[in-house]
Amino acid sequence: MVDHFAYGFLTPAIAYAVSVIGAFVGLMFTARARNAFGVARWTWLTLSAVCIGGTAVWSMHFIAMLGFQVSGASIRYDTALTVASGLLAIAVMGVALYMTINRRTRGALLLGGAIAGLGIVSMHYMGMASINMHGDMHHDPLYVGLAGVIAVVAATVALWFSLRLKGIPATLAASLIMGVAVSSMHYTGMIGVDVTMHSDSHATQVEGAAASELLLPLVIGLFVFLMVCSLLLMLGVDDTGARRPSRAAGRAAPSTPASQEGDERYDPRHRSPGAWERRR
Repeated sequence: MVDHFAYGFLTPAIAYAVSVIGAFVGLMFTARARNAFGVARWTWLTLSAVCIGGTAVWSMHFIAMLGFQVSGASIRYDTALTVASGLLAIAVMGVALYMTINRRTRGALLLGGAIAGLGIVSMHYMGMASINMHGDMHHDPLYVGLAGVIAVVAATVALWFSLRLKGIPATLAASLIMGVAVSSMHYTGMIGVDVTMHSDSHATQVEGAAASELLLPLVIGLFVFLMVCSLLLMLGVDDTGARRPSRAAGRAAPSTPASQEGDERYDPRHRSPGAWERRR
């Protein structure tokens, strides 16, 4: 028997809360990336991709997986696939954010949403493939397709939020919606999971790391990173990149006295011979 809620609604609630926090911090970073240029924009987009892809999506998935149990089965996780699934979520979200923020067209938004959505659902099933047990796991194609549709729609909406939102109330509301979307994608896919146990399920030990040995340290590490990012936002670190010096320079530039302006007009280096005569 497959149980997705081994600890009741505790793990879904924690997973949803972490997803909302990751989405909120990530969207705050994208708001700064819109007004930045050069290295500053790359920095904010990278932080946003880690927060949204790594925390709002990947961490939500594996926190929810802590409540996944199969009767009579010992569940272990392949370390390489687990880490690769997290890197995939971050990478596709980074590509989608870069396309959307830099081009700011409807086509870029839709393409970025498709890339991010398909990447997110691929992360989900890569994470499922990282599970080792004495049994075969099957996925209902109907629920796989539904999870993919939800992922693409959720990613597109998230990218639209990253282009439009201003202010903390709007960003918080969007984060709550994103948390619902990501959780819906996860549990839609999980509904279609079925496991067939092997007859020799107790004959050998299952390879891989237990959830407490692998998932908890990774999730806690990402959550600590999220708290550091929140501190950066609260401290109000400059988000304008190269634009700030130019504005400051413009404000600091002294006005040119009329006499000096006149001297400059009469300077032969700036005017051709006879220019003063023509002005008179």
